[in-house]
Amino acid sequence: MISNFSELLSVANEQKEPQRLLLLLAKTESKKKKKKHHQKGTITPVMCVDKLPEDIKSFQSFVDEADQITKDWDVIIIAGLSGQNGQPPTTEEADPYLNQMTNALASGQDLSQYVIFDREEKPIIVQSN
Repeated sequence: MISNFSELLSVANEQKEPQRLLLLLAKTESKKKKKKHHQKGTITPVMCVDKLPEDIKSFQSFVDEADQITKDWDVIIIAGLSGQNGQPPTTEEADPYLNQMTNALASGQDLSQYVIFDREEKPIIVQSN
């Protein structure tokens, strides 16, 4: 499991083919806590963007950039999209996958294939019911 954003960027840069990162920012709404580290609630998509790993200097720089658009998000859901023949995917090629991520989140599908962090860069594990 990837434990921090720097590790995610390193892993993306080490792939055989260039990557484009798919980043979905979402808002959480918690229900009553059952256990200290387990919460129930909903996650709603807020906005998404795709970026090349080299275009992101750090987690904090991405948070600062995102906050210039909206601060109404709690978690970031991330996937990597591989390129071909030494070229990263284009933004146009990434769009259907960003839509797929958004639809998966909105419809309550399994998110275990994604890396998820909160605003403090703490890894989050989401289990669907």
